[in-house]
Amino acid sequence: MTSREESAVRLTAERVRHLSAEDLGLEVSVSESAVRVAQIKALEPDDPILRRVTDLLETYGGVIFVGPPGTSKSWYAARLALTLTEGDESLLRFVQFHPSYQYEDFMEGFLPRPTGGFELAPKHFVELCEIAKRHPDKTAVLVIDELSRGDPARIFGEALTYIEKSKRGLQFSLASGTDLAVPPNLVLLATMNSLDRGVDEVDAALDRRLAKIAFDPDDGILSRFLAEAGMPDDLQDRVVRFFRAVNSKSRANPYVALGHTYFIGVANEDDLRRLWEHQLRFHFDKAFRLDPEGRAEIDQLWNGVLRISTGTVKGQPESVDTGLSG
Repeated sequence: MTSREESAVRLTAERVRHLSAEDLGLEVSVSESAVRVAQIKALEPDDPILRRVTDLLETYGGVIFVGPPGTSKSWYAARLALTLTEGDESLLRFVQFHPSYQYEDFMEGFLPRPTGGFELAPKHFVELCEIAKRHPDKTAVLVIDELSRGDPARIFGEALTYIEKSKRGLQFSLASGTDLAVPPNLVLLATMNSLDRGVDEVDAALDRRLAKIAFDPDDGILSRFLAEAGMPDDLQDRVVRFFRAVNSKSRANPYVALGHTYFIGVANEDDLRRLWEHQLRFHFDKAFRLDPEGRAEIDQLWNGVLRISTGTVKGQPESVDTGLSG
């Protein structure tokens, strides 16, 4: 950096007015992560996903939850993180990958000093490694949402090799020359949308070092959501049959897959109409972009849920046989 550039940085820093939350009239009393922790609950000890993850962590450095949208991947990741850390907020870190997310955001990068110039600063992964090292008898958890939206090999850099279970504790050098070791008590939990284009491009080295659990649309969870919302039994039955019929088509067309969380809080036909109008119809428009006949069949199935009749016979409505009745 030239002397002129350094002067410009110092001048800019002097002109910047730093405003606190109080200056802006915002009452912020807890950190964002504390809010997230306060909003979730730990899993029960006999939870099947918890048991499976705990077993896999004996062999792998972390677990990736893979499935279509709306299948509880992020829900489980957050609650597993809280359970594994026993609710200790200082041992938790949540990040989300995206196309512009880089090594400098995740491992270490240079930050501007208020007085001018730049300094090297540890980022999420390095910070959590150091925290885990200071608490060897506890479990630290890094939750990575949307793993396949970024470039994991580029983001992890040198650390990609050392997240493997057998290489924990081995010292290596970061790009800056800083020494680091990934402690054995650091767990990675990640979510990955199986329909993302980036899924096939996730580095094979990362795939090999982390276990995977498939999260599929679940009609049992759907039934529970509908019952908890107070939906009448006969309407519940029609919704569940629609859900099963739609997801049976996902083998031929994976983009059709419909997650159960779309139906959280849906209690009646008005809620179903709202859900269709503002979410589901767009989901199926995309899935059947090149298959108008398949798209029309989905419309017919949905009409059966709401018992909408089409066509006329002698001026009377003619019900469509959708296979969802009775």
